[in-house]
Amino acid sequence: MFLDFWRDVESLLRDAMDRCGFLLPETEAKINGNELLLETSPHADLASTVSFRLAPLLKKNPAKISQELKEAMVIEGNGTVERVEAMGPYLNFYASRRFLDEAVREAEGDGCWKGSLTERVIVEHTSANPNGPLHVGHIRNSVIGDTLVRILRRAGCGVEAQYYVNDMGRQIAIVVWGCGRYPLDDSKADHAIARIYIQANKDLAAEPELKAEVDRLMQLYEAGDPDTAAKFKEAVDYALSGIEETLARLNITHDSYHWEGEFVRDGSKAEIVKALEATGLTEWEEGALQLDLSGEGFEKKLVLKRSDGTSLYTTRDLAYHKWKAERSDRMIDVLGADHKLISGQLKVALRLMGVREPEIVIFEFVSLPTGSMSTRKGKFISTDELLDEVEAQAYREVTARRPEETEEFRRAVAKDVALGAVRYDVVKVSPDKATVFDWKAALDFEKLSAPFIQYSHARACSILDKAGDFGQFDPRLLTGPEEIDLVKKISQFDLAVEMAARDLKPHMLATYARELAEIFNQFYRSSPVLEADPGLREARLALVKAARNCLRATLETLGIPALESM
Repeated sequence: MFLDFWRDVESLLRDAMDRCGFLLPETEAKINGNELLLETSPHADLASTVSFRLAPLLKKNPAKISQELKEAMVIEGNGTVERVEAMGPYLNFYASRRFLDEAVREAEGDGCWKGSLTERVIVEHTSANPNGPLHVGHIRNSVIGDTLVRILRRAGCGVEAQYYVNDMGRQIAIVVWGCGRYPLDDSKADHAIARIYIQANKDLAAEPELKAEVDRLMQLYEAGDPDTAAKFKEAVDYALSGIEETLARLNITHDSYHWEGEFVRDGSKAEIVKALEATGLTEWEEGALQLDLSGEGFEKKLVLKRSDGTSLYTTRDLAYHKWKAERSDRMIDVLGADHKLISGQLKVALRLMGVREPEIVIFEFVSLPTGSMSTRKGKFISTDELLDEVEAQAYREVTARRPEETEEFRRAVAKDVALGAVRYDVVKVSPDKATVFDWKAALDFEKLSAPFIQYSHARACSILDKAGDFGQFDPRLLTGPEEIDLVKKISQFDLAVEMAARDLKPHMLATYARELAEIFNQFYRSSPVLEADPGLREARLALVKAARNCLRATLETLGIPALESM
């Protein structure tokens, strides 16, 4: 909806610049990059500061440029733009009544809620080593990755969410070696594997000579020995089954899993090494084949192959990225801040081979307030433990608010509230900023948290349930400031999604969700709905339905349950 208005404003600006002789290559308009410097504004529906960009090129005062552009604009009486004002160097644009009325009708009818992007996208996220459960440090990767998948799909892209399985590293070889020495207990699969891994490392530390057995396993697996391959597959599959259970609790799924071993056995890894050797930048040093990237500003060399012939994670990862580049228009990696160096080296190595580079979303880590939860003996807090604790806290909160409801209702709501609290609290902060997860703030129904947004949706559902069928409505009766603010915010859903998809910033949609819920509640407090006069009552009910639909679409895109009662 709002993108139509945005594009109409772009067209008006382009035409005016053309009439004034200002249309230069440097000012060509597009949303991604936004050369016309359009932005939503508290003073208008859209504002442009393009005059600042043009001033040094034209050697004119920016206020004079704005005035000339305004005078050159021809606004159709039945379009989405009602008027434009030149305010000093700024150009302010205002949506028409027709646009507002159509926005209400489209949203009330549930709209299409889908954008126009068409790229084929591969998003790789989580990809945790299958040697134990997901811990708190993994949460941000999984939630950011899954939210990006949902946003890109909502924007119209064809998206495949992939999990890259590390089945060839030393850590997994230790797991396989340990599984041959100790029995698995009956705990959740990934936790049972973690206990094997911890015990195996203790034994290897105590008896270093045993490490030769692990090295031998790695060599046999990379060589494709069938018996060894079966052992690796069994151990990795078992660990992944537990990880998948945890991801399901977070409402996260992957479309496909790709194992490192695939790219060794099909010869892709060997082709990567050969292509990089052809650059003339490789040399054997300290018993390993290394790629010198000093010409690209990297002091540390990239190791490609060990002296025993086995490959490293990086080499296999390069083969995986080449494979992804051949099957997508965009490939996106979600990686922790500790991967900045290696991801930079990976991009340069791909560039040397003429392979398209991935878009990398680097995130800082999430932590917990000191003393907020007990720590397991494994020196980390598992995601399962965190979810258990947040669900317990959510259950207490729901019980205090709805003591008359059944146990089944309170448990179900608590589970969905806890899921929303964790996902929203993680994704609401820009990935490049560190964050602390505080369950008390995350579960606050009164503040701008996930439960607040979920409750806004439930409130809209309640109003509509009480109203029943309300028939025809006239959106032109919606003239109050709170009503107009809500209509405009609803219309901006497609803009929020497309911007988040283009810039890979899921927190932008989280911010939109919070603002939408807040504006809906302001409308609810100031504008009686069920008690309104006939005509206005139907129009306001249509607006409530439009808000309900938009809240639901926003929550679903964030991976958060849209509760109808809570």
